[in-house]
Amino acid sequence: MKSLHGTVALVTGASRGAGRGIALELAKAGAYVYVTGRSSEASPDRARKETVEAVIAEMKQLGGEGAAIVCDHTVDADTAAAIRRIGEEQGRLDLLVNNAWGGNQLPIDLRPMWEQPAGHWDNMFTAGVRAQLMTNRYAIPLMRSGGTAGKLIVHTTYWEDYKYLGNFYYDLSKNALVRMAYGLSRELAADGIAVIPVSPGWMRTELVLESLNTDEVHWKGVAELSSSESTFYIGRAVAALAADPEIMRLTGIPQQVGKLAELYGFTDVDGRRVPPFAVPE
Repeated sequence: MKSLHGTVALVTGASRGAGRGIALELAKAGAYVYVTGRSSEASPDRARKETVEAVIAEMKQLGGEGAAIVCDHTVDADTAAAIRRIGEEQGRLDLLVNNAWGGNQLPIDLRPMWEQPAGHWDNMFTAGVRAQLMTNRYAIPLMRSGGTAGKLIVHTTYWEDYKYLGNFYYDLSKNALVRMAYGLSRELAADGIAVIPVSPGWMRTELVLESLNTDEVHWKGVAELSSSESTFYIGRAVAALAADPEIMRLTGIPQQVGKLAELYGFTDVDGRRVPPFAVPE
C-alpha cells in the first residue's frame, strides 16, 4: 500500500468509534491527521471519557502526527473555524472523512414511521446529515485550491444494495449521505476529487462493547459479536482508498468495508477478512 506521507487529513467525529479507528490508521500510514469532536479534556461536563486529545496521544504513541480540534459540527461557526485553522496551518486539505454523527440519541426501533418520535429527524438530519453537508461546504474550497489530483472525500454511512434498514429515519438519513456523496462526485469530477460513501459492518465501538458488558480484549466470548469487526477495519479501508492512484474509478459508488478488504487485500486487526455485514431479513 502506498504511504500517505505528505497527506493532510481531517476526520470528523473522531474522539471514539469509527472516527478514532480511521484517524489512527491514517496516522499509521503516514498522514498528518486533524481530528474533531465535542469531547475534550477541557470540558469537565463531558458525558464520555474518550476525547480528541486522547486520540492524538494514541496517534503519537504509534509514531503518527496530528492535532485535535474541539468542534461541534452542528455549529457552523465551529466547522468554519476548524477548516480555517487547517488552511492557515497546512495551506491545503487532501483527505476529508465525514464521520460526525449525532443521530442515535433516541432508541432506534423497528416500529413504523408514524409511531416513531419525530425527534429522530432533528437528531439524524441536523446532527448527522447536515453536519456532514456543512463540513463539505467549508472544506471543499480548501481542497480545490492548489493541485487536486488524488484527493478524496469519504462519508461513513450504512448501505447494503439499497436494502431497507428497518428504521425509517435511519434508512432515510443513511441513504441521504450516499446520495450526497454521489452528487458531490458529479460536481467535483472535473477537479479529480473522489467522493465515496463507505459502509462498515457490525463494529465493536465503545458503546456496543459497553452494551454487551465486554471490551476489546474479551469480545470473542460474546456470541452476538462473532461476526463483528474492529473500528480499525474501516480505518484500513479508508487508508487503502486514499492510497489508490486509480481512486476516481470508484467515485460516487457506495463501498462496503468487507468488499474493500477483498479488493485491497487487508485484514482486520485479528487477521480475519470480515465479509460485508448483512441486515437480517
